[in-house]
Amino acid sequence: MIYKAFKRAFDFTSALLLFIVISPLFLLLMICARISIGSPIFFHQQRSGKDEKPFGLIKFRTMTNATDAEGKLLPDHKRLTKFGKFLRNSSLDELPELLNIIKGDMAVIGPRPLYMKYNPYYTAYERKRNKVRGGLIPPESLYHDSFLTWDKQLKYEADYAENLSLKLDVKILTSVFQTMFRRNKENYGGYERKPLDVERANMNKQ
Repeated sequence: MIYKAFKRAFDFTSALLLFIVISPLFLLLMICARISIGSPIFFHQQRSGKDEKPFGLIKFRTMTNATDAEGKLLPDHKRLTKFGKFLRNSSLDELPELLNIIKGDMAVIGPRPLYMKYNPYYTAYERKRNKVRGGLIPPESLYHDSFLTWDKQLKYEADYAENLSLKLDVKILTSVFQTMFRRNKENYGGYERKPLDVERANMNKQ
């Protein structure tokens, strides 16, 4: 309980200071995103937070709004721009989430904030991930796994929520840069999974 209070104070202070320090980079990325991808610059979407309460996630957009002849959006891989892929590989597309951390929607370290529609598809153990705030830096960073299955990711996140501690957060924080390097080298931005609801709905039919 004491560490949870400390963690929130650390999250707010560090996110605010980091946002101030990187504001020139943030402005540069905004300009590049506007030129490469167009308007709007930011991607807003409702995600599931602590205790499965919804909040509005903010990211840099990485895809255009290109459509086919029928006016339907093209597949993700066709709308992902070169600059957008760079943002994903480097995880720079997630920098606007600092604003979510300052607001209290998220933490610096925690499970990935996922879609609300995924909530019914978690196992009882996986649902433990929702006991803590979602994070900018996910627990999977500790494992340097660039191509995660849903089963692995959700287990890592539930394990994190069950074993939350200063020691664990420090280990994840110190491993994140190595993970970012590997992802950039291994083309993490080009890796696609089926949505969790689709994957598990298909499994239930089998």
